[in-house]
Amino acid sequence: MTRPLVKICGLTRPEDARLAVELGADLVGLNFHPPSPRALGLERAREIAAAVAGSGVLVVGVFVALSAGEIEEVAAAVGLDLVQLHGREDPEAARRFGTRAIQVFRRPDPPDAAELALYGGVWGFLFDAPAPAGVPTDRFAGADAYGGTGRTWDHGALRGLAAERPVLVAGGIRPGNARRALEVSGARGVDVCSGVESAPGIKDPRLMRELFEEIEHGQGRNVS
Repeated sequence: MTRPLVKICGLTRPEDARLAVELGADLVGLNFHPPSPRALGLERAREIAAAVAGSGVLVVGVFVALSAGEIEEVAAAVGLDLVQLHGREDPEAARRFGTRAIQVFRRPDPPDAAELALYGGVWGFLFDAPAPAGVPTDRFAGADAYGGTGRTWDHGALRGLAAERPVLVAGGIRPGNARRALEVSGARGVDVCSGVESAPGIKDPRLMRELFEEIEHGQGRNVS
């Protein structure tokens, strides 16, 4: 199995970002969606980005339904490598950012190859837990809807996805099920947020270490 990519998202403290890098993270995520308990101001975001500068880790900004101009301003101010688009952007919005964009899908039916091709040139795709049953996807916009819900789903729905770009899987991933999520989804990597936290935005060093140990060696606690 090729070494999976690991994205640790929802970071709010420089020390947690440094630990993520030390353990082997490939990407770290900073949330810029104000309703989220993990949302950051520019000053703290710059501190976290500076803490991992020179490490080779990609710093990702999480955005929800902001204009391209607003996203560009934040990206420039913080020094983001990638932007993660969680809103109801059309393919043109993603294409504008090209290889700097991660396009997010939150629905039970993955897009087919033709739909993915509309997002040509993006860095990759992220598939997260869809809206709860009975809640239309376009109305699923609570404070925690865009990451950090801990809500799991059928990661196996991604098996056979015809994507030419890296695919990350998210949604309820934590020590004990991370390796399984990779195996059943066929994804290139995982995006983990609340699954390694002791409180929203506060990463737990023990859980972080367990996560990376499991991903690297296939070991971990049996958590359903």
